[in-house]
Order: sequence, then C-alpha cells, then structure tokens
Amino acid sequence: MDKITEIAFQIILFAGNGKSSAMEAIQEAKEGNFDRADELIKEAGEELAKSHQFQTKLLQEEASGEGQSVNIILVHSQDHLMTAMTVRDLAIEIIEIYRTK
Repeated sequence: MDKITEIAFQIILFAGNGKSSAMEAIQEAKEGNFDRADELIKEAGEELAKSHQFQTKLLQEEASGEGQSVNIILVHSQDHLMTAMTVRDLAIEIIEIYRTK
C-alpha cells in the first residue's frame, strides 16, 4: 500500500470515530444525559483533530513540493472528514437545543 493510501485510511478511521462519538452524544442528550453528551463531543473533537493532523501533513507536503498524486481513496477520506466535522458541529447545536428544553 502506498503512503498516500495509508494516510487516507487514517483520515477515514479517525473521522469515522469522531462522527460516531458525535452521533452518540446526540442520543445521550436526547435521554437527558448531558454530562455524557459533553464527554462524547469532547471525544469527537479529539478524534477529528487526529484525522485533521493527517490531512495537514498532506497539505504541508504538497506546499513544499513533495505532494503525491491524488487517488480516489484520498478523495473519499476528505469526504469523510468534512462530513464528520459537520456532524460534530450540528451535534453541538442539537445538544444545546435538548439542554434548553
């Protein structure tokens, strides 16, 4: 497996973990478990930060002229990361709606 594909899979892994934690946080808030929801949102942020670190590494390599060719798995990983970040942001808003009910 080439380097860019390995990095793409790391981005997918951590983005998926972050998205799952955010979705679980919504369910916890729905049940009124706001402390747990807050913990899960924090976990989501930590997982997304890991994913973002891999993305940043690729961007830095590209900027320094060491970029590699883009493959479909890398494109797919970027979709995963951006979707997961959006889910986390929306989860924060949904939790606040439940919290104020």
